[in-house]
Amino acid sequence: MRSTDIKTSTNLELFDTLQKGAIRYFIDNVNPANGLVADSTWEGAPSSIAAVGLALATYPIAVERGLMTRSEAVERTLTSLRFFHDSPQGPETDTTGYKGLYYHFLDMKTGQRVWECELSTIDTACLIIGMLVNTIYFDENTTGEREIRMLVDALYQRVDWHWALNGGPTVSHGWKPESSFLKDRWEGLDEALFLYVLGLGSPLHPLPKDSYTAWTSTFRWEELYGQEFVFAGPLFVHQFSQMWIDLRGIQDDYMRQKGLDYFENSRRATYVQQQYAVHNPQKFVGYNEQCWGITASEGPAGDRYTIEDDGRRFFGYHARGVPEPDDGTLSPWVVIASLPFAPEIVIPTIERIKSSYPQLSGKYGFTCSLNPTFRGGSKSEPGWISKNYYGINEGPNALMIENFRTGLIWRLLKQCPYVVDGLHRAGFRGGWLDEP
Repeated sequence: MRSTDIKTSTNLELFDTLQKGAIRYFIDNVNPANGLVADSTWEGAPSSIAAVGLALATYPIAVERGLMTRSEAVERTLTSLRFFHDSPQGPETDTTGYKGLYYHFLDMKTGQRVWECELSTIDTACLIIGMLVNTIYFDENTTGEREIRMLVDALYQRVDWHWALNGGPTVSHGWKPESSFLKDRWEGLDEALFLYVLGLGSPLHPLPKDSYTAWTSTFRWEELYGQEFVFAGPLFVHQFSQMWIDLRGIQDDYMRQKGLDYFENSRRATYVQQQYAVHNPQKFVGYNEQCWGITASEGPAGDRYTIEDDGRRFFGYHARGVPEPDDGTLSPWVVIASLPFAPEIVIPTIERIKSSYPQLSGKYGFTCSLNPTFRGGSKSEPGWISKNYYGINEGPNALMIENFRTGLIWRLLKQCPYVVDGLHRAGFRGGWLDEP
């Protein structure tokens, strides 16, 4: 089914509702004094720098959709950029960042590190690429828009991506002042493709070209439910880089050998999720061809790692995936974010979830997740439904709906020389990259 066949007035109304709800999250849950955005609607939640990056990318969409004036978006953007540009950097334990990177979670008021969290490479990448969206969109010759472009260039160029290798072939997950680098690295197909592109495109502190080859050398090629693809269990992994970068028709060396591109790989991963729900090997309640979507998300165990209920084990916030780990928790937001890849199965699923679980619908669209199997000791309640929203879920919904409808974020970052240079250095060729 072609995408033009399903952009009906009814579906467009559904997209509007979901997208506006997602954008509203970033309008409401921000500190206007510094531009920091709350990680979630949990009471007392700190800011997540990834949520700030996603917020910055939603502001142009908000302008285009009439939810914000251009001047309002400029002011919001400048508030965030000035904060990150001027906030303290250093190896101390109570700063905002170090080496041009930033801590994963920051106090909403002070902007200082909280929870002894890590200096996060992936979350810094999300923050920076959101900023790069701004530097292309805000292209007018006004004082405010010129300042946006100047600040973004300065912020991007000071990130020391090479330092984040910590002497290894692939990028570290992060660093802590108390204990130095984390042991885990970005290896295997994960959400880090855009991180490597940003690192490779850096004019001052670039990653070496062989770091990208080292990353792809750790991929797993598998066949599940009749689909051959580069494997990653959580569905968001197949979406996160493509919220930003249009990978349709362009290939790196790895994908040229496989005869497909990452967009097609993500389409196949989406169908694998649907077929897993159809087969439902663990017999969870509610799984079917129009009720699927397993990914990293909140779960019924709340702030505990696991709990047991009716002889099954359930997780809190956990990186669920197909075929495992799975505890019956479904995440509607990750279905919505699959819209560009497989609208023909995504739209019926969104409609079914909306009608079957009206309790999910709220101020910012669907809440985080649901688990129809979990009873919590009660035989009368219809499972568990999250009451919370997360910036890391709302952002993909806003961006992917817009990419499906107009391709706005994709078009903007195609014009970003840092992104284009990074793709070339990673070995991508073909499609729009080869166009004059």
